[in-house]
Amino acid sequence: MTIIDLSGYIEPNHEIEITYYDHQQGAEQISNFFNVPSTLLKYGEGWAVEEFTRFPTHSSTHIDAPWHYNSRIDGRPAPTVDELPLEWFFSDGVVLEMRHKETGNPVTVQDIKGELDRINYEIKPLDIVLIRNGQDEYFTQPDYMTKGCGVTAEATRWLYNNGVRVMGIDAWGWDAPLHLQARKALEKNEPGIFWEAHQAGIAYSQIERLKNLASLPPYGFKIACFPLKIKNGSGAPARVVAILPD
Repeated sequence: MTIIDLSGYIEPNHEIEITYYDHQQGAEQISNFFNVPSTLLKYGEGWAVEEFTRFPTHSSTHIDAPWHYNSRIDGRPAPTVDELPLEWFFSDGVVLEMRHKETGNPVTVQDIKGELDRINYEIKPLDIVLIRNGQDEYFTQPDYMTKGCGVTAEATRWLYNNGVRVMGIDAWGWDAPLHLQARKALEKNEPGIFWEAHQAGIAYSQIERLKNLASLPPYGFKIACFPLKIKNGSGAPARVVAILPD
């Protein structure tokens, strides 16, 4: 089999702060805690470790849990990330080509149906559906969050009603860029416009900030995208990979 990494790096940036402790500092800790001098350590080195000093759960490539969207969904408490079935996060993958969709022009039900017809595929329960919008090239750029077509609430519900519980996109977010949604919501003075797909009223998970979807065929592979088990978490980082048969 071939394994393709669909995740971005977790590295220091405007969202994430990591303190790196090298082998010399590790040797000093060993000396301080256990009175073992560096002369008794291989190469005179101790352990190297890292410490997250700032690491929001929705930074880098991550999974959104329903609790992220609202406290209650369909009249019940929304599940947190540690409560979601693990079966959701290892299943057949499907890539829908949407690079023709411009920023702020969200994917519709008709877009999805048209692409499924083109690739001759029928969605089945627990498929993990990935939208390829091609925005991963901006992953480390300051304006990354302003790019991406997004997906409508209607299209999100259509996928859910066809059995999909995990859906992802190679952009900053599943919704259209927030500044565009904010402008539209304020102009129309209506609820249900800002963050429409997140707050679609369904208990599903998103994968945001994917990379390398260009390396995948439309279907015929598995996706593994298990989130970290954060107690009561609204989301969690995930190492998302595609597994292709030889």
